[in-house]
Amino acid sequence: MTATIERGAATAPVRTPKSDPPAKSPGSKRTGGFLASSNGKKAVMAVTGAVMVGFLALHMLGNLKIFLGRDSFNEYAHALRTLGAPLVPYRTVLTILEVILVVSVVLHIWAAVSLARRARKARPVRYVAKKSQAGGYTTHIMRFGGVTILLYLVWHLLDLTFGVVNPKGFDSAPADRMMAGFEPSRWWVTLVYVVAVVMVGLHLRHGVWSAFQTLGWANRTRYKALKATAALLSAALIVGFLAPPLAITFGVLK
Repeated sequence: MTATIERGAATAPVRTPKSDPPAKSPGSKRTGGFLASSNGKKAVMAVTGAVMVGFLALHMLGNLKIFLGRDSFNEYAHALRTLGAPLVPYRTVLTILEVILVVSVVLHIWAAVSLARRARKARPVRYVAKKSQAGGYTTHIMRFGGVTILLYLVWHLLDLTFGVVNPKGFDSAPADRMMAGFEPSRWWVTLVYVVAVVMVGLHLRHGVWSAFQTLGWANRTRYKALKATAALLSAALIVGFLAPPLAITFGVLK
């Protein structure tokens, strides 16, 4: 039995497949400029990290003045608020420095989150092989350590700068607020401070070492020296920041 099929009924319209957009050549420029690139974000992290390290070093040296007596610490706190006087109003320079610090923290977090998201997009499928314990440890320190530092920074400002949660209040002298903030009955504050400072130190060690690698300094001949430099800088800041609160909590400073 022979069946006859008309050409018009049997032929379906054929859609022309959409052509893919032309691939960008390796030399073509990406939108967003330098800051949109991975190298740009790494540069932002390096610069803002340097700003924060400088702040931490100066802040640590200022805190250590409590060992020279309350008057010395109060004079240091007053000098910070009168920088540039009488050319500029009270606390002007300090406020500018605080704004720079806040902007640095925000940009640092933005760059870190952007790089992490870009890394996940570049590797959407996880490797079958497990990551090394050291790599996982570093990732957790940088991720959760940063959140811990940020949360404690808010508490630290409310306690010792604004006096909102400090037993002495805002109107007291800076040295009195510091002594009251870490008095033995508030041992839990000191404990949280210890955890936060250790997180800062570990974060700093990895950050400094990453900066050395980004700059291309971490070659074979300088590997051990730069690794030791990052560890020593971190240890110095941890010891320097922990000395005053621990001395107050354990009654060395009264």
